[in-house]
Amino acid sequence: MAGFRNGRGRDNRPPQRQPQQAPYGYNAAPPPSPQQQWPQQGQGGGQGAPYGHRQAPQGHGEPEYFGDPYAQQQQQHAAANNPGHTQMFSVHDDPYGDAATYHSGAAPVPTGPRLPWKALLSGIVLRPAPTFLQMRDHAVWGPALVVTFLYGMLAIFGFDQAREEAINATLTTAIPYVLMTGAGFVLGGLVLGAVTHTLARQLGGDGSWQPTVGLSMLIMSITDAPRLLFALFLGGENGLVQVLGWATWLAAGALFTLMVSRSHDLPWPKALGASAIQLVGLLSLIKLGTL
Repeated sequence: MAGFRNGRGRDNRPPQRQPQQAPYGYNAAPPPSPQQQWPQQGQGGGQGAPYGHRQAPQGHGEPEYFGDPYAQQQQQHAAANNPGHTQMFSVHDDPYGDAATYHSGAAPVPTGPRLPWKALLSGIVLRPAPTFLQMRDHAVWGPALVVTFLYGMLAIFGFDQAREEAINATLTTAIPYVLMTGAGFVLGGLVLGAVTHTLARQLGGDGSWQPTVGLSMLIMSITDAPRLLFALFLGGENGLVQVLGWATWLAAGALFTLMVSRSHDLPWPKALGASAIQLVGLLSLIKLGTL
């Protein structure tokens, strides 16, 4: 009796739980170990777990099963190739952007935003090539219309006869006359710019009409500003004014050619040909009026 009270004569170890039998068709999970080794397919003598399922470690003696995403994906591909099933294909975006065919001499896409009007006007004079390239897809109607209108109102004083008539006229007559002249220069700039754009497109250009017309109006007004400044004080028939007139006309031709070349991706001979009518128009309307 004393021996039984003191615990002698029986096993003092706690009772061991018998592992629960796994369901039919599944192998029981091995006992937990620091590094669980999963049985691979084709190894072992018993029947393995169904393809696409695996047994998780048993925490309380009950098996847990999780779906294998790779097996599910393979099953979906296998089912898609069976008759009566349609496999879905995804269309990815072209990493190179638009699928337009590249042609020789194509300029790169502009990388900068629209330039403010001060940077635009100074860029046409100081940095024409990068300015025209950056603004090839941006309309410049605001600066173009304002600058051309102001230039047209002052251009009337660059002609000797027109200046005398404007000065000798009354105020009520001179103001409408000056305003109408400014509007006429704006209209003429629009027409000449549209002609230049049309010729550039016929020669293979791919530029937009709004930047081409707006930039051509700015080039027409800015390049003639030095001649007009001296003509206001010296008169249009002065020799210095005439020399400046021809020099600014050549500068306008160079800027027109560069602008059309950058805006329409054309070589300079075609760009010069597209600007020829506008240059002849400026020569006959403005420059020849001072000779």
